[in-house]
This record gives sequence, structure tokens and C-alpha cells, in this order.
Amino acid sequence: MRLHLFAVAAATGGELVGPDVEVDGAATDSRRVRGGELFVPVVAERDGHDFIPAALAAGAVASLSARGPGPGSTVVVDDTLVALHDLARHARSRLPDQVVGITGSVGKTTVKDLMVAALAQRWRTAATAGNQNNELGVPLTLLGAPDATEALVVEMGACAAGDLRLLSALARPTIGVVTSVGMAHTETFGTVEDVARAKAELVEALPRSGTAVLNGDDPLVAAMAGITPASVVVYGLGPGADVTATEVALDDQLRASFRLRSPWGDAEVRLRIAGHHQVGNALAAATAAMVAGVEPGAVAVGLAQAALSPSRMALSRSPAGALVIDDAYNANPLSLASALRSLATLAATRRIAVLGTMAELGGESDREHRAAAALAAQLGIEVVAVAEPRYGVEVVDGVDEALAALGALREGDAVLVKGSRVAGLERLAARLRDDPSP
Repeated sequence: MRLHLFAVAAATGGELVGPDVEVDGAATDSRRVRGGELFVPVVAERDGHDFIPAALAAGAVASLSARGPGPGSTVVVDDTLVALHDLARHARSRLPDQVVGITGSVGKTTVKDLMVAALAQRWRTAATAGNQNNELGVPLTLLGAPDATEALVVEMGACAAGDLRLLSALARPTIGVVTSVGMAHTETFGTVEDVARAKAELVEALPRSGTAVLNGDDPLVAAMAGITPASVVVYGLGPGADVTATEVALDDQLRASFRLRSPWGDAEVRLRIAGHHQVGNALAAATAAMVAGVEPGAVAVGLAQAALSPSRMALSRSPAGALVIDDAYNANPLSLASALRSLATLAATRRIAVLGTMAELGGESDREHRAAAALAAQLGIEVVAVAEPRYGVEVVDGVDEALAALGALREGDAVLVKGSRVAGLERLAARLRDDPSP
């Protein structure tokens, strides 16, 4: 979004020092400056003001500052984070009504990727880059939306109560999607019920003219229908869903096909992404897109074209022909169970899950790791645990040791690689497919 600095100063209550140049979007990390942005120095573990020269050298054309005038054009404010939020509210006022907010313990980024592909069949669509879904990422998403944007998809994360209330006030979504409630961030939330209350802040913030899109297969999400002022559309595979899938089938690459059934009409859908659980994610995306006016047939075209962000059920082959499923981006009990069940559907000679830790589970961590290992055993899946003894199986220390534990992989074998970000297992997935880049 293009803004003149005088508009930035007006929106933030700041003082413009220097020429009134035009900025295009914003950045809070000098390493991510592409050119033309307003640099917003945030004070955290390190003071972003120290990186203003680097940001300008990388192509930023101006900056906010709470330290007074700096190099180049500067809008001087009292607090740069408060100013960023004020600027995000201004950006939202220039965007159309079709803003979709997505939250959930599992599936946010995948649903976002699918939804963008579906919405793009009718609308010029912008979305959150990667998983920039917090108090910095949501403002950057709003400010990064091109001026011609007709629909915006905003991923929203929460680590504590009140987070989604703040993000919803910034983005003001008219459609809110809740994918799931599970054991994620319980180290900070406490209980699953606390997680549910936090996720519900999104649908509570919707306007009466808006629509809440809720997962009917998750009781804690379905219950949110009673607390939102908006209209409700329920998706899922269970009885009573407004939008559902029938005739679900998986091919030998775990890609699902199904018949989409909805109040707007039916369509045949073939996904290019792997996993039975992607059917539910596709239903969430399809429902929001149809609420936004995209016809079912066009939704199906978009879903068929959608590709996921890296390390999310990405399929490849090892040099020997073994199937490698790279789902190493993150892990919590819900997403790990879904990935294990998808692995179990494969007609493989060996099914192996290389698992790193599931972080931020608090007091439930021991129980949830043991439960995941028990599910794997029930499904006939071998487990190799990397630096995580709580699975209750033999533990290896790192990537090299995991490769040794796997032994010789052959055509017909299937290996799932999954763990929280802190586990860094994307490096193992790359080694398995003989890609040395990470």
C-alpha cells in the first residue's frame, strides 16, 4: 500500500522531519527490506533503531523513530509499536470489506494458502506472507496489501488471552474462520478450554453483518456459534455441516479428491497437496471463499491449483525412491496425529516417523508425547525420536544419528519428518531428499 509520509504522520500523530516521500508497505526487519518500504524500528531484545541505517541502505525510503530525527526522512513518534498499529488501522480503512481472519491451533497457514487460491478465482487477493500472524505481522500484512486489493486474507495467531482481540481490532475481518482448538501454546494458556476462549475472540469481534466459518468436527469450535454476533456457516465431515465433502478418496501420493457439497452448489475437487486432513482444510477455505461470492466450480479450480508453504506435507523422493513427507514446519498433538494417520494410509513396505519435540505443551507435554508414540504403534509406524525422550522410544541426538537409525531406505518405504520449529528437522528432510541447501 502506497502512502505519503504526511499521511503516515497524520495517522500516527507523529512529526515528519525531512522530505515527504512515498512509501510502499512497511518492514520491521532490516534483513527483509525489498525496497520502497517504511522501516519501523521495534524495541525488543534488540533496539530496532540501531538498524535504521542498514534498512535505508537495503532500500527503505523512510523510517519511524521514537529517538528523534534520524538519517533520511523520519516520522518521529512516541512509541513505534503503537504507531505501527495506528498506521495499520489507517491502512485497513483503505481496504475493501472482504477481509478474512483465520485462526486455530492447527491449519491456519494451510487454510490461508488454499483460501488465497480459491478467492483469486474472482478477486484480486492479498494475504499474510508466511506465518506473520502476530502484533507485528498483522500490521505488516495490512500495510503490504496492494492498492488494488479486493480481498485480504489475514492469518492470526495467539499466545495469550487478548491477542486475537487486538489483532481483530486492527484487521476488522468481516469473515472469521476458526479451524481447530487443541494442545498448542498450553504452556502459556494453561488448558485447552483457555485456548478455546482465546480463539473465540476472533468470532466475538465480527460485525453482525459478518460471517463466522466454524469447524463442526471440533466441538470447542462448533460451540463458538453461540457467542458470535455474526452469521454462522459450519463446515466439516460430520452430520449437520452446511459445507461438507463426500466420496473422499486418496491417491497413492496421499492427494485427496472429493465432492464438495454446499448451499451454493456442488463441485468435484482434486487437491494437489497431501494428507486426508487436507480435506477439512479445503472445506474451511472453500466455505470462506463461497461466503465471499466465489462460485463452487471456481473454488474447485482454485483448490486444485493451490500449493502449500514449505515443509507442510511436502512430498518428494529420496535418491533410492523412498517417499519423503516433509511436515517439519511445526508440530502439536493435533497436527502430528493427522500426519501419522495420513502416513498410515500409504501402502508402504516400511512406514517411519522421524519425530522432534512438540514444544509449548506445558504440563501436558509428557502425556501428549507418549500418546503420539502410542498412536504411531497402533498404526504400525516405526518411530525415530530426535532429541526427545518423552516419546518413550530410543532417542537419537541429531540429523546424522537419525539418518543412521533409518538405515538404507528403498523404493516402497515412506518416511514422515515432523517436529516443532525448535527441532530444526527441515534439515533432515533435505538430507533425505539429497538436497544440501538448508
